[in-house]
Amino acid sequence: MGPTTSADKPQISFEQFSQVDLRVATVTAAEAHPDADRLLKIQLDDGTESGRQVCAGIRAWYDPQELVGKQVVIVANLEPRKIRGELSEGMILAATSDTPGGEADVVLLGLDRPAKAGSTVS
Repeated sequence: MGPTTSADKPQISFEQFSQVDLRVATVTAAEAHPDADRLLKIQLDDGTESGRQVCAGIRAWYDPQELVGKQVVIVANLEPRKIRGELSEGMILAATSDTPGGEADVVLLGLDRPAKAGSTVS
């Protein structure tokens, strides 16, 4: 019997996976996106001088002020795009699962102890 994969995602090679640049980032500021009810606009220290901004659909699960200071894992080499007029320069990784009531629950991936912003995740 071969390895188990998700029914809706194709299996990828290690070479394909190694092209994804996963990094540690620290949330420096967060606020409600001005033009989207589900999004937060988040400023990150990603180890670079200027940092970066991402838009994340986590507003129903996270208060913006509670995110400040948290360390998260980001996809750093995702092509930037405008989301409802705001630039998003990456993606914060999160786990999504169903609650016993059948509603979705979203949990940001974090670290079990602090790491330097910009550290490579492997």
